[in-house]
Parts: sequence; structure tokens; C-alpha cells
Amino acid sequence: MPDTARIFTDIIELVKTLDPANTRKWFDDLVVMRFAHGLLEIGCPDEVTAQFLNDNCRGAFTKAAQSATGHLVTVKFGTAHAQIAPSTAPRPEWAVKLHPDYSFENFVVGPANRLAHASCIAVSQAPGVTYNPLFLYGSVGLGKTHLLHATCHETQKKFHGASVRFLSCEQFVNAFISAIEKGNLPEFQSHCRTVDMLVIDDVQFLREREHSQEEFFHTFNALYNNRKQIVLTADCAPAELPSLEERLISRFKWGLVARLDAPSYETRVAIVQKKAHLRGLEIPEPVAEYIAHKVQANIRELEGALTIIYATAKTIGEEVSLDLAKRAIGAEVDLHKNITISEIIDAVTDYYDVRLTDLQSKKRSQSITLPRQICMFLARSLTRHSLEEIGGHLGGRDHTTVLHACSKIKELQKNDPQTNAQLAELTKTITQS
Repeated sequence: MPDTARIFTDIIELVKTLDPANTRKWFDDLVVMRFAHGLLEIGCPDEVTAQFLNDNCRGAFTKAAQSATGHLVTVKFGTAHAQIAPSTAPRPEWAVKLHPDYSFENFVVGPANRLAHASCIAVSQAPGVTYNPLFLYGSVGLGKTHLLHATCHETQKKFHGASVRFLSCEQFVNAFISAIEKGNLPEFQSHCRTVDMLVIDDVQFLREREHSQEEFFHTFNALYNNRKQIVLTADCAPAELPSLEERLISRFKWGLVARLDAPSYETRVAIVQKKAHLRGLEIPEPVAEYIAHKVQANIRELEGALTIIYATAKTIGEEVSLDLAKRAIGAEVDLHKNITISEIIDAVTDYYDVRLTDLQSKKRSQSITLPRQICMFLARSLTRHSLEEIGGHLGGRDHTTVLHACSKIKELQKNDPQTNAQLAELTKTITQS
């Protein structure tokens, strides 16, 4: 067992180097359940952390285990209090996938998000009673998704056996379309209309989807009439949602509408410190203040800057310091410069080695589609151009195509460490050029 413990310690340290974006402080609490015959079974504190590791870290753990042992190793995750099953059952289509980091305890409250935070706590304590529906809105990366996860966490903790459905608007629409194609619409409706809480992220993507709006209208009515909780998020207030039926917009305003704004400097410092603590990273106060001063757009960019600094420290074997932070994210980053779409396109075409004519063409190969979608995402994040203007620079695409691209890249940014690192690197290149 001492040898196993030593090897597992080496594996954890390798994982921290291989995948700094997903490294967490609680990695040190993981235990070895079984290590024999090329199978490493790792025990996790709970099912949520096990699911997080399965979804985000299996590759890094497998590579680290094989490097540490010099042999082919299969890695499995499960809860420490139960033997891991020989085979992993497929996750149900409608299973709630919650992020272990996104809890109320890990949410930094400030003037810009205080109402949204308090309303989510109230909803989790009395679903369907206090604020129904609860509608949160704000720009990308301000904490809306974090609050949704935290609300689901707390509701399931307080009300054991509560049925919670948490999905993106795109997942709702795709599942609805699939149900129609497969002829199992009643099953889809049962999944959505018989729950205790339905949580939909980015509801603005219902725009211009008439049949999906009709389905959601009836789903909303069924839940509301049965006093079941509805929680929604969007990038703008209900009254500003374009191409959405008035009867839906009016229902979105029946409960509480809460706005999230960009965090203040003091809140940003606290966020950096909280994110560092979650990763088990000791960060000096001057470094936290430096990051908060340089990155002012949103929380996701703060996390991206922290990831770059952490990865740099691990790679070169130095302690995190102000000097290292300046070398890692650049001492002269100017996030207030007037960035143009042309500058973004130039950076993306150089990075992915593609041509502008390819991005503007109708080509749909992955090698072209991904850079094109990243261009749209960065243009929306770093400029003030409208969706139509962004689409116009990339082959005359309409605003719904741009919205879909932003949704796709946002999802990859949350779930794919490689894409998150590429976005951080491109943002650094664009803002420093």
C-alpha cells in the first residue's frame, strides 16, 4: 500500500501539471479504492465530483497514471463509500450534471450580483413559492450559470428526492426536435412537465423557433399551474428579447427579474482569491490585485488569467509571484483598447492557419467551422458590434448563426480545457497587439 500511495501522489501531481484548468484543491482528498491488473479505481467524496472527473479529467488521469507506472492503466471514478461497478452505466439523457465548484459557498457576492444571489437562495429554500419564475439576466461570464448550479445543489440537498431538470436552451430545443422525429413527444413532455424544478440556461436561444416556443409555453404553464419552480437565464431582460412571443415575455416577468452586472474591483480581487483557493493555489495579494486590475470584463476571463499564471508556474517550476504574473499574462495588457473585428479575424486565421476566404465561405468542415465560431464568439465578447455586423464580416451570416456559434463556443469553454486555453491565448494576443 505504501507504494500505491506514493504512486497515487505522483499521479495527482502530474495531473495538476497536465490539466491546470481543471485542477481542484479537493484532488488531495481523492483515495485509491483499488489498483490492480491495470485498473485504477479512484474514490471521490460524492457523485457530483465523480461525475466532474469522469466528464473533464479522465484523459489527464489516465495519461498521468500511465506515465507514473510505465504501464497501460484504465482509470475509473466513483464514490469512496461504495465499490465502483465494473462497467459504467450510460448517463440518462435528462440527468442533471452539476459542477462541484458552483455552490453558494463558492460564489463571491458583491453589489453587482447581490439581488440575484439572494433570490436564488430564496428559491432553493422554498421552490415554487417565493419567486416563480425567477429570471436572471446579464452579459456572458458574470455568474448566471454558477447561480443555477448552486440553486440545484441546494434544492437537492434540502429536499431529498426532489426532481430537478437543468439544461441549456439548446438542449431543450434539440431534445424537443429529437422527440418529434422519434415519435416520443409524450415522454419528452413528461420529463419536462412533471419535475419539481425546471432550470433553463440562455433562454434567449428560443428566439425565432416558433414550435419550440409553443412547446415551452405549454411546459411553463403546466409547471406554474402546479406550483413547480421555474428558473431562467438570458443575456438581456425579458422585454428586450427579440423575436419571442409576447405571451412568453409576459410570463417571464410574472415572478422576479434580477440583473447581474460586471463585478467591481474589490469583488474581482475576492473572486480571484476564491478561484485560486478552489485550485489549491496560494496566490499573493499583489497578484490577485494585478489580475483584478488587468481583467475587468467578466469572471470567466479572470479565471482564464489565473489558469495561465498557474500553468506557467507549474511548467517552469516557480512560485506564483507578481513578476511571474506579469510575464504570464503581460504587463501591458490593455483591455480598454478599441478592438476591431478585423484584428480578431487576423489573430484567429494566424492561430489556426486558415484563410479569411475560408471563414467567409460555406465550408462546414471542423477545421474551418471552429475558427469561424471562435471569431464570432470573440467579436461578441471583445467588441460592441451587433450580431448582424459580426455575421457580415464572416460571409454575410445572419444573427441566429452568430448566436448559435457563441452558444457552442461558450459550452466548449466551460467543458473543454483545450478550447478554454486557446481562447485565453487568443484573447491575450488580441488585447496586446
